[in-house]
Amino acid sequence: MSPKGGTSVFLLTVACAVLATVCTAEPPDVMSANDASFIAKKLMMNCRDKGYPAPATTLLNSVFNNSNLPAEAATTDQSSTIQSSFLQFLGSVAEGKYKNPLRQLSMNVFEKMKSNTWNCSYLATMIKTMSSSSDPSVCYMKAFVAPLAWVTLTSQSVFNSNDYDTLMSAAKRVLLDVPSARTKLPAQIEIQNLRKLMNTLQEVYDAMTEDQRTEVVHWAKEQILQNNFSCTQRKTSNPKSKMMAKCKPGLKWLSSDALSMIGPFLSGLSPSDVDSAPKDALCEFFSSARLKSSLSNATRLNPSVAKRFVQNIQQCFTPKDFPNHVDMLGPLACYYNPPKLTPELSKNLLSQLDSCDDSITSKLKKNLVDSVLSGPSGTQGLGRHITLLKPKQLRDLPKASLKEVIQNLGSSVEWSQSQLRTLAKKQLGDKKCGEVTAEDVMDLRSAAAGLPSCALKSIKAEKILSDPEALSSITKQMKRGQLKAMLQGLGRNVSELLQKLSGPLLRSVSLSNLDEANITHLDEVENKTWSLPQATYLAKKLHNLRKLQFRRLNSLLRGITCKMFAEVNDTNALDMAQAVAEHPVWLSKVQVGCAALRLFKSLEQERTDYFRNITEQELAAIPTLLLIHLPQGKVKDLPDSVCQVFLYKMETANLSSLSLQAPSRQALSQRALLCLTAGKNMSELTSADVLRLGPLLCETKPSELTLMAPDVITSSLQAMASCQYIPGRHVADLMQLVTNTFGSPSNWTADTVELLGPLLLLDDNAVSALPNEPWMKDVLIFLRSRLPDVSEAFKRKLFEVSTNTSASTPTRKRRAAESNSSSNATEPTETQIEEMGQNNVFWAAADLEMISNSTFLAVVEILGSVTGYSSDQLNVLQGKAIEAFGPVAQMSESVVVQLGCIAQGFSNAELKELRLPLDSLDDVAQCGWNHSQVKSVWRGVANYNNLTVELLGAAEMVGLSRFICGLNSSELSQLDKNAFKDAVGSMKGLQCPVDVLQQLKTLAVSAFGSASSWTEAQVSDLDNIIAGMNAREMSSLDPAVFAFFSQSCIPQIPPQVFAALSVAQLEALGPDNAASVTLEQRAALTVEQRAALDTAAAGTVGQETQIEPKESGAPALSVEGIYAFMKPVLVLLIGLLLL
Repeated sequence: MSPKGGTSVFLLTVACAVLATVCTAEPPDVMSANDASFIAKKLMMNCRDKGYPAPATTLLNSVFNNSNLPAEAATTDQSSTIQSSFLQFLGSVAEGKYKNPLRQLSMNVFEKMKSNTWNCSYLATMIKTMSSSSDPSVCYMKAFVAPLAWVTLTSQSVFNSNDYDTLMSAAKRVLLDVPSARTKLPAQIEIQNLRKLMNTLQEVYDAMTEDQRTEVVHWAKEQILQNNFSCTQRKTSNPKSKMMAKCKPGLKWLSSDALSMIGPFLSGLSPSDVDSAPKDALCEFFSSARLKSSLSNATRLNPSVAKRFVQNIQQCFTPKDFPNHVDMLGPLACYYNPPKLTPELSKNLLSQLDSCDDSITSKLKKNLVDSVLSGPSGTQGLGRHITLLKPKQLRDLPKASLKEVIQNLGSSVEWSQSQLRTLAKKQLGDKKCGEVTAEDVMDLRSAAAGLPSCALKSIKAEKILSDPEALSSITKQMKRGQLKAMLQGLGRNVSELLQKLSGPLLRSVSLSNLDEANITHLDEVENKTWSLPQATYLAKKLHNLRKLQFRRLNSLLRGITCKMFAEVNDTNALDMAQAVAEHPVWLSKVQVGCAALRLFKSLEQERTDYFRNITEQELAAIPTLLLIHLPQGKVKDLPDSVCQVFLYKMETANLSSLSLQAPSRQALSQRALLCLTAGKNMSELTSADVLRLGPLLCETKPSELTLMAPDVITSSLQAMASCQYIPGRHVADLMQLVTNTFGSPSNWTADTVELLGPLLLLDDNAVSALPNEPWMKDVLIFLRSRLPDVSEAFKRKLFEVSTNTSASTPTRKRRAAESNSSSNATEPTETQIEEMGQNNVFWAAADLEMISNSTFLAVVEILGSVTGYSSDQLNVLQGKAIEAFGPVAQMSESVVVQLGCIAQGFSNAELKELRLPLDSLDDVAQCGWNHSQVKSVWRGVANYNNLTVELLGAAEMVGLSRFICGLNSSELSQLDKNAFKDAVGSMKGLQCPVDVLQQLKTLAVSAFGSASSWTEAQVSDLDNIIAGMNAREMSSLDPAVFAFFSQSCIPQIPPQVFAALSVAQLEALGPDNAASVTLEQRAALTVEQRAALDTAAAGTVGQETQIEPKESGAPALSVEGIYAFMKPVLVLLIGLLLL
């Protein structure tokens, strides 16, 4: 062959190899050999990380060459294939004589699994031999055969029963540790094996995402249809199975056996699926309590499905008989509307409603409580539901029985402020502050938060401190001022206190008191939950003593600074990274970024272009928490050879530590797509493939989603309903894709809203367009419980469908005020107000005017807890208050406490007359007072509580909350420095005018010294008072402390002061603080300062600057574009070579 011909053959080979990478011969529902190989190595690495030794030769021979192996195995090469492959894999993860380069691994064994000649019995016998061994090194073998067993189970359909059980026992590790495997389910499975597999899937139910659970229930339904009815719900039958007819609508496929198999996955059914259960089967399943058990284990139960279950179950009984079975309803009870029940049945049903949203069941609970109280068990029958009683009902209960109930409640209950005050008064009578004993406090337990601070100061500590459970219950609902008062009463031996305190009481210990404890060892402070200032103080102290051990820090991780991360040497950097990643909840975005930066620098010291030629094992060692902070350029450079590890990590990644503006978000998404599409078009991706993107699906461009198959687009959009964040630049196109796929939101059904509702928060117009159907209220309440935050449009829509009225928009409020007419007003009912909670803010003033006096008296505390009222609404409500309780000067303390934010409607003169107790100020601090009102409230509180400025202690300063801002200049200068020093750490979230903040800052300087010397812990402790610094003081701060500024402090810094910050200080702010900068503050910055602020917002401080092409204009070549561009080139190349 001529040289030219040789070159042609070589090029042809290369071209064919390239084409082979974009074509797959395996069905989409079977795990690939590459996937199985990666899983085996991952599981074997777990064995290595646990310190297990490599298996000895004798163990290898007993497993791979066992005389008990099937005779037919002797005629195959399975034994030698498995053993040689195992040794190669072992060499890639374990140290010792088996060491072997990772890239030389043979895939032979994983390819042979796919063939029809693969001997299941041989593998099963090996697994049994391993199971009988107690040698810890057998861990490696079990890890190796786990994916072999799973691929065998999913690629073959006929098994010996014993072999199936054995293979399943081995494969379970894959389902537990590898999320993507949970959707790689067999295309066909015999019914007896389906039961076994579903039992195993139920065991890993809690570890699954909602999307995976949905995939499982759809797959299970299809298998039941194929096995029991020889029909399919698929659009096209699986190519491996014989062609099947489409299942007829209304087929009763959900038998008792099917119900049992599906278990907690039942919550993923549709209402029509529920109708597919024969009446006898559903009735028997319900009566045996198996339905209650299954649904109680489910993490999500859609209202439409729950209501259909209740509707169908009721047909199992006569209307008179069904209430006798309410204890079997479980979570379905939330959607059951019962007739009038006996006290005993009311008690049974009430016990089923604990997990229900009060917006759905408040009226039902109230009726049930009244019924229980009318019965022989009375108060005792209520248990924890005693919290549903109104203060007047609590006052009327016998003291002895009330005490017994409170003692048995524990710390899980939540009381209203009026209830707390009523219970304390009921139990203690007319005792004065100095007369309250530790025994009294112990008797009150969770109701102790109803005691005034003055009573807590005089309590002797011994008995309370010796009972941690009681202490936790006592302090759970206490205000910050009460906690500070209780600390004062518990004693001055700080070292002893720190050993016994926990929870909010521990976090109320000031930095000055912490300093007195003279802590010198980590074991004195580990395993406690510290506040951020405390953790920062302790971490620095331990660091200076060289006593830091990252794996033992727990909540102290909050105090680790970037400087401390930077000081970790190269040798220990990876161990540090893995240690901190074990406790991500305690780390800020800044901390994770700094830890990642330190790790990446240490790795790049090992060799040039570390990430360009990183191995699977090296990538696997990097914690996902830190890997997502890899600079975008290095993400793009990751080699294809690590795609399996990369996808595995991204599937379970939590992006919350990554700035929303981080350029690596898009880079990670694009790299994952390139890995996922290796060997296929975007249009060939399956729903299971897309789920492997994990949260990176949320970063995927809508233009790339449109390239997928229609059914995959549908499932992808449903999965995106779980996204915590979607880039703003994608929203318009994504909402258009949602509308194109599912139709206009105005026509959506209940199950569509349940599936896609969270996506609607991206578009207020789509929320407003939802139909005002009777079912919409329950669906929106269900969605609200799943969302971290909801939009104003969502709240308004919920108000409208709950009250059958239009929400009180600013326009409507203005119109109602101008017309001064109630002709179009709606009278709010007691039930509606109880259900609305904060959404009562949407009532128009004219609607509030319609509230009757009796209704107002019943719901005044609820209306008083609402923030954001307009002046028109407040004018009406304060009028209602005066009508119900008389002039302000005559209102009792308990009435004023109930009025809460309604008091904003009173004049400044009236505010000075309020009987407002010091311990209630925390509750009204967020009402939205203007500064003149704050000053008036302070005057009223000082008069009523006999407060003298120069005698204010730490507890009083903390108890004043934001109303300390009402002190005038002379009064602020009289505050005691030492008391302020003790109090300031608990004075969080102050919203004061700048001149007040400046005076408080002056007090802080006298307490803590010059601002230029303030540490990270002190800056964190001072919170919003930092905003009172002038430009000179602010610019003198160490850049390291800026990461410890509170987010609420940033907007309060005057623009001219903010403009004095250096580039280094601005960069040190971190993503969250940078996102809190106002437009006015940003406008005051120079171009260089704005660039530094953008760097902080993106979380890219310390990374190489890279210029990325904008998305506008000519787009960069996408995943699909690369394939579309390369395919014709390769085809042309092959054609030319064959000429």
